[in-house]
Parts: sequence; structure tokens; C-alpha cells
Amino acid sequence: MLSSPEEEVLAKACDALYKFASKGDENKVTLLGLGAVEHLYKLISHEDPIVRRNAIMVFGIMASNHDVRKLLRELDVTNSLISQLTPEEDVVIHEFATLCLAHMAVEYTIIQLLALKTLEVISKDRETRIILGESKGLDCLLKILETNEFSDLHVEALAVLANCLEDVHTLQLIHQTGGLKKLLSFVGVSTVPSIQKNAAKAITRAAYDSENRKILNQEEVEKCLINLLEIDNDGVKVAASQAISAMCENLASKRAFGLQGIPQLVQLLSSDNEEVKEAAVTALANLTAASPSNASAVAEAEGIEPLVNTLNSQRDGAIANAATVLTNLAMQQPFRVNIQRCGIMSVLEEPLRSTNSQVQSKAAFAVATFGCDADARTELRNAGGLGPLVELLRSKNEEVRRNACWAVMVCASDELTAFELCRLGALDILEEINLSTGCKNNFSEAALEKLLDNNLSQKYSQMGYLSSSNIITDGFYDCGQIKPGVKFLSLEELSMQKLTDHRAIIFINAKPQEE
Repeated sequence: MLSSPEEEVLAKACDALYKFASKGDENKVTLLGLGAVEHLYKLISHEDPIVRRNAIMVFGIMASNHDVRKLLRELDVTNSLISQLTPEEDVVIHEFATLCLAHMAVEYTIIQLLALKTLEVISKDRETRIILGESKGLDCLLKILETNEFSDLHVEALAVLANCLEDVHTLQLIHQTGGLKKLLSFVGVSTVPSIQKNAAKAITRAAYDSENRKILNQEEVEKCLINLLEIDNDGVKVAASQAISAMCENLASKRAFGLQGIPQLVQLLSSDNEEVKEAAVTALANLTAASPSNASAVAEAEGIEPLVNTLNSQRDGAIANAATVLTNLAMQQPFRVNIQRCGIMSVLEEPLRSTNSQVQSKAAFAVATFGCDADARTELRNAGGLGPLVELLRSKNEEVRRNACWAVMVCASDELTAFELCRLGALDILEEINLSTGCKNNFSEAALEKLLDNNLSQKYSQMGYLSSSNIITDGFYDCGQIKPGVKFLSLEELSMQKLTDHRAIIFINAKPQEE
């Protein structure tokens, strides 16, 4: 039947042989004796895709037999199998061709390496991962990792497993068979940085799924990642920090890292490697979000000063996340005081000038957080930070604009700072924002009102009224109500105008006369 010219006959014959060979090793030997291998070899390159697929499926099963593998090598089927691994081929062909190559590779490391590299590519497909699990391919990969003689294959085997960990079904399968515990144990004892780094990256990818995070937490993946932070390799530290960030979405993991991993992450903030610093501070940002206990752990690990220093980092991600951690810590009064002592407001002046919207937003939010203190506002004013803050009011980014309005509202709490903000044009910009239904927000309206409360002449001219809490002092003047969008003129500008028949400007001079 394997010599039939009819494609349907060939496909059905191969399917029957696949089922027969799957039942045991004796059946594979029987087929070998009947000369089936030679006929199948001709069919793996058949023009009909169904025939081709079914023939390769038989090869994938039969290649587990030593004598069959010997004949396959004599027939030199390797190149024919590799040619079937093109992207446009059926995923089943990919799986069984690779399975056949893997079986043939038992005595030949170079073929094993080739098979693993091929598996790494095709296991990015979800269907392939499922087939790999069902055909016990995961067990083979774990055995490679457990065998010291195959140490030169460990990186490639781990790369395949990394793809498999992304899939919940496959991860559950590895977990249920004890494979995940073996994998984490292997990573724990390995001294090869590339293996440690790839393992951490695999955990990061797996942790994007909530169910995967639960499984990883059950296997105490946190201990593995914390140990990787201690490895003397920057790439490993970065990968481990990123995995910690991903696992923080699981509350149990977040608590576990808070108890053990925070001191190590704080130490990494002093690294000379900017990428390490960024990965560590990003992990701390995730750990301290809505977690007062973790924020306390950062402060106890003496993390405040290195966090403030990180605001001067060369990487935008590090700056933005450092600002985030500091604002998370500032929710507790003692830590806010300590942060202010480190001069955070003067350091924030540079991030406020950043061209990165994420940095701008986080820096403005930090100003809003720390600006409730009069000394902090004075520090920002003296450092020249009000100018770039006012410029952020013009941002096209909604989050940046909102946080800048919030910061201006907070900073306008004292007369000196409010006057400087007005001098820099904050009032005009806020008026423009509030005239736009698409741009105005609660903070822009509150910021404008706060500034006007410290500039009563303009408030009365624009609003037509004063609040009961507004007290007129020396220097107040009433030039009449102005229309929206019309510039409010200072007393000096008004004095330079020519006399008209318009009503007089009322000026309050309440200073006691000197004797």
C-alpha cells in the first residue's frame, strides 16, 4: 500500500502504521523487518501534505527504537526532516519531525543541539507546546537538564522550556509532574550565568498570566529569584529584578519579596550599571505600590538616599520609577520628612525638564506630594523648579497636564510661590486650559482658584466676587470685570495707559503712614 499511486491510500496506510507503531516497541521492529522505513522515507517529501504529514508522524514514533534510528542514519534522513521545518508547514509536521530528530540525537550531541534549536523556534506556537507536552517531550527536556554530561545543551533546553512556561496548560503539566520543582532546583544550583539569566526571563514571561503566577508562588519561586539577585553578573541581576516586578502582581509573592528581597534590591541602586539600577528601582516601585509594609522595608534598608540619587540617573525608566517609590514612601509622614531632608525638591528640577512624558508625569506628581511642606516649596522655588513645572501645564499628555495642575495647586499654598507661579504665566495657561472642555480637569480648576486666592485683585476682576475667607490687604485694586481670555493688567501696566472716560480704578493703600 505504501507504493500505491493513490494519495488517499497512502495517507490511510501511513495513519494505520502510526497507530500500529504507537502500541509498542515490538510493532516498530515488525515494521522495520517488513521494510516500511524505506518506503516511508520516500513519502516524507511527498507533494501531498496529508501523506507527508502522516509519514513523518510514523517516523516520529518509530525513531524511539534503536534499530530504526540506525537505519534512519544510514538513509541520511536528517536533511529531509530539517527541510520540513519551514514556517509554512503544518505544526504537526514540525512537531514529529523534531521528535524524530530528537530521538536520533541520543547518540549524537550535535544533532541534539540542532533538534533543541529547532524546538526553540517552533515551541513559540501554542499548538506545538501542547503536542510537546502530550508526547512527553517535556520529560526529555528535564532529563537533559538533570544530566551533567549534557551541560552543553542546557541553555538550549532551557530556552524551549521557557517558551512552554508561557502556556498555562503546559505549566500546569510541568507543575503536576514535579518538573517545575526540578527546574527551579536546577537553576538554584547552576553556576552558568546564561542559564540563570534565561531562567529568570522564562519566569518573567510566565508571570504575565495570573494562573501562572499562582503556580510559581506555590513552588516558592521567590526564593529562587532572590538568590539570583546575589549572583555576580549584571545580566542575571537585571533578569531577576524584572521577574520580581512581574511576580508582584501576585499579593502572596509581593509579601514574600517584602520580607526577604528588598534589601538586595536597595543595594543594586548603587550599581555602576544603569540597566541594573533601572531594573531594581522598577521592582521596588511595584513592591511598594499600595504596600506600607514594603515601603517601610525600603526605608529600613536605608533606601531613601540612593533613591533620591537615582533621580539623576541616565535612564528615563530609572528616574520615573525612583520618583514613584519616593512618593509611595511619602505616604508615611516620618519617611516624607527624611526624603525632604535629602533635598528631593531641588533634585526634581532636572526631571521636570525631561522630554519623556513618563518622567514628567512622575516628577510633577512627586512635587504635588512633597509640596505640601512650606520649606519644600521654598526649596523648589530657589532651585528654579517652578519654571519647568509651569511649562508642563502646556503638555499635550493628559496625565502630565493633570499632575502638573495638581502640583501647581499644592505649590500655590503660600503667597511667595503663588506670586512666582503667576509671574511665570501659570494663571494665563490655567485660564486657557479651563476654557477648553477637552483639557480642563478638577485640578486645573482648583489650581486656578488657589492662585487667584493669592492674587485677589485678579480674582475679583475675573470672577466678580471674593470668598468670605479672602481678606483685602494693601495693594488690592479693582479695575473692573474683564472678559474671559482678556489679559489682566498689572497696576504698573494700568498706570502707563492714557486717561479715558471709563470708570476709575479703585486702589487700596492700607499701609500705616510713617511718622
